[in-house]
Amino acid sequence: MGSEVETNEEMKKEVVVVFDVEAASALVKELRGNFASGKTRSYEWRVSQLKSVLKMLDDHETEIVSALRDDLSKPELETIIYEIAMIKNSCKSALKQLKHWMAPEKAKTSMMTFPSSAEIVSEPLGVVLIISAWNYPILLSLDPVIGAIVAGNAVVLKPSELAPATSSLLAKVVGDYLDSSSIRVVEGAASETSALLEQKWDKIFFTGGGRVARIVMAAAAKHLTPVTLELGGKCSVVVDSDINLQVATRRIIAGKWCANNGQACVSPDYIITTKSYAPKLVDSLKQELENFFGENPLESKDLSRIVSSNHFTRLTKLLDDDKVSGKIVYGGGRDQTHLRIAPTLLLDVPQDSLIMNEEIFGPLLPIITVDKVEDSFAIINSGAKPLAAYLFTNNKKLRERFVMTVSAGGLVVNDTTVHLAEHSLPFGGVGESGMGGYHGKFSFDAFSHKKAVLYRSFAGDAPLRYPPYNRGKINLLKALMGGSLLGIIRALLGLSKA
Repeated sequence: MGSEVETNEEMKKEVVVVFDVEAASALVKELRGNFASGKTRSYEWRVSQLKSVLKMLDDHETEIVSALRDDLSKPELETIIYEIAMIKNSCKSALKQLKHWMAPEKAKTSMMTFPSSAEIVSEPLGVVLIISAWNYPILLSLDPVIGAIVAGNAVVLKPSELAPATSSLLAKVVGDYLDSSSIRVVEGAASETSALLEQKWDKIFFTGGGRVARIVMAAAAKHLTPVTLELGGKCSVVVDSDINLQVATRRIIAGKWCANNGQACVSPDYIITTKSYAPKLVDSLKQELENFFGENPLESKDLSRIVSSNHFTRLTKLLDDDKVSGKIVYGGGRDQTHLRIAPTLLLDVPQDSLIMNEEIFGPLLPIITVDKVEDSFAIINSGAKPLAAYLFTNNKKLRERFVMTVSAGGLVVNDTTVHLAEHSLPFGGVGESGMGGYHGKFSFDAFSHKKAVLYRSFAGDAPLRYPPYNRGKINLLKALMGGSLLGIIRALLGLSKA
């Protein structure tokens, strides 16, 4: 009897659900059939799913906070502000405006199709794949899902395996609260992602790094699948001297270390300031960092840890580069056992150093100096276009030049990162930092096809478009193209005599 129980237990342990290409194909086929039924297109279905997301967040706030603590040691306040509250805001904004978003948009028509009317109809793309990231595993999973839902799509969410506790929680609660006939979560790592990418999707939305983005684009190209890529880059901060230094310093710190300890796509990656102003800026940063995180920030409960040992090793490699040796002016502490790195400032870092040529994605902040602040714009534009760029100044002309000169996914003047909270603005990159945007109606548009519809009656059937093509018709066509009413009358009179 004992051996039979042991055998049964062994058999149970060996039962592993395999998600391969065949399983992915079956999943897409099932979702495509459910989408074809039309259920996801209705306003009522979309509203019901948004309300379910809100209820899900309320019911499981404690578990979400716990999962993010397990995955990233993320402070509870950061989880509530940057993950839960932002998702709730997305849902509430969509609920208020969804009818308006779904309504056909009237379009003007011309003399060429007179008499006629036209409109632009937003229709769902179909079955979409969302591949999320680990650094904001709730926000970067559910925010795109909300966009897919409000546009009326069926959706598969693939959370990041680097945030396993959150991935597991999402798989459970999404299945419990949302319509599983049209919304699914697939857990796993590279093999599961590869199986999903083998399939034909109507849209792929990817958040992550450039290396994997290229793999996603290559897979999408096989089926001519449109993609949105939310990537990153070296987000710069330009600091002028005519500013409120304490406020600027606190806002830089908030964007860098109070947002996942630098592990964010819009996190300030480096600072540019003048040689004369750098000492004041460094002193202010040191003072405020100590105020926020204490004399031993490695023990602070208000700083997230580094996500994995691989990322820890990558960051320490940047610090140990010979070209930045001796450049640390604050911090530099590390704790490999607990995957913690203290907030670190580096001054006068060479632009050809490793830390200035890779996206840092961690708590290290290099500062480079220039003779005059205007020189900073050329430095920013000499590299790949970042997801965000920031400027602190009270100089109106400098601000205008910054907006006109610097190319980035988004710009913020006198703050960092806060633009992503504004649903009236598209959030996305350009060039190496991504393509496409979302948030608010931009999320609805990202998962919609804008279908052109022209309506005509049987009246006004002009002979101009039909053979024989005589000179009178050619003259009338030219008159129509020229837009001259007198010319059109003359051409019509000439055509009637022909």
